[in-house]
Amino acid sequence: MSTPTTARPTARTYAVWLVALGAYTVAVFHRASLGVAGVEAQERFDAGASAVSLFLVLQLVVYAAMQVPVGVALDRYGSRRLVLAGALTMAAGQATLALAGDVPTAVAARVLVGAGDAMTFVSVLRVVGFWFPGPTVPLVTQLTGILGQFGQIAAAYPLVTLLESTSWESTFLGAAAVSVLVAVLVSVALRDAPPGTVLRPPAGLAEVRRSLALTWREPGTRIGLYTHLVTQFSGTVFALLWGYPFLVLGQGLSPATAAGLLTLLVVVGIGVGPLLGRLCGRWPLRRSDLVFGILAATVTAWTVVLLWPGPAPLWLLVVLVVVLGTNGPGSMIGFDYARTWNPAERQGSASGVVNVGGFVASLLTVLAVGAVLDLLTPGSSTDYPLDAFRAAFAVQYVFWAVGLVGVLRHRRQLRARLARDGVVLAPLVAAVGARLRGRSVY
Repeated sequence: MSTPTTARPTARTYAVWLVALGAYTVAVFHRASLGVAGVEAQERFDAGASAVSLFLVLQLVVYAAMQVPVGVALDRYGSRRLVLAGALTMAAGQATLALAGDVPTAVAARVLVGAGDAMTFVSVLRVVGFWFPGPTVPLVTQLTGILGQFGQIAAAYPLVTLLESTSWESTFLGAAAVSVLVAVLVSVALRDAPPGTVLRPPAGLAEVRRSLALTWREPGTRIGLYTHLVTQFSGTVFALLWGYPFLVLGQGLSPATAAGLLTLLVVVGIGVGPLLGRLCGRWPLRRSDLVFGILAATVTAWTVVLLWPGPAPLWLLVVLVVVLGTNGPGSMIGFDYARTWNPAERQGSASGVVNVGGFVASLLTVLAVGAVLDLLTPGSSTDYPLDAFRAAFAVQYVFWAVGLVGVLRHRRQLRARLARDGVVLAPLVAAVGARLRGRSVY
């Protein structure tokens, strides 16, 4: 295992992290900006809801498709250049959207936003991995993911306020200007690694291909990908698109109650993230047990809700939402696997590979749920019955099975490698008991 670290965090370490965090927060702001302006977008482009939803789908497709190329570029050019390029690309996308007058131009604008967004998160994770000591990296990674979501709040309130008080052009040109300011700050203050860190980026195309092949062959990368896949997609699909219709149309909740449950999902994630980060830092060889716990809770909660005769009671839906709130923080464990099992010069490509898992599964699940709903309710675009939602959300079991098999397979490979190095893990119950008695056990 390999982890680039410094002796201890310094004031400069936190300053660099705050700049990187600011860049990620602004990326989240851009990602969510069109979603909160959906009604205005339909009016401006004279487009239906399906056309506006196409913006989101294409944005996610671009984000997922670019993860591996971005990871390779990250290892070669470093975080500073990639975050800078991402900020400028998103600025171009928002400026194009501000001036767009038709759907094709607006789609091209959101593709640019998705491309810039794709360059940002894994680059920021690489900054965290190089600037912070190994045991603190999982916690700082969780905090990065949590605090970055304040960009969504900025999209939901200041941007909407600006849109209502000024114009479409002024709002999105202002969003572009924010990204330009971030680019200036990144160019001045962000650095890839602490002074004295020696990195050897791939020298040519052949070496890039070899490095990417080594990254993929590493079981630590692949368990990270399947961890990200199996823990992320259910909560993402619920929060991103299908949770609100399920709660309102399928379960019969009021819009206000449904919105409150979606807010609860975010709040739970904020609370759970630091806890998972600390547990990963203290028990780095037990991370898969956390993954299995999150998966078991998620599958159990969904199974009870889907099998409940008639609409589920509110308390059960609250339990479901609380469990789904652990999915986002749980998916961050995948990046921790990539960080600890790959050398420093492959951190970017490893994180990029991991990030593909959850977003591809989320995108496919979004599309599959919609396809099943349309199949079971022909001729109806919005009035989906509860039984149709039950059948549609059952597609999740396919992705849970795929992810579970992947995690189990690559965990066996990693534990076999540890055993060859003389590290044999005690049963979990015995290890926890020994730790409680003050003994250090893997």
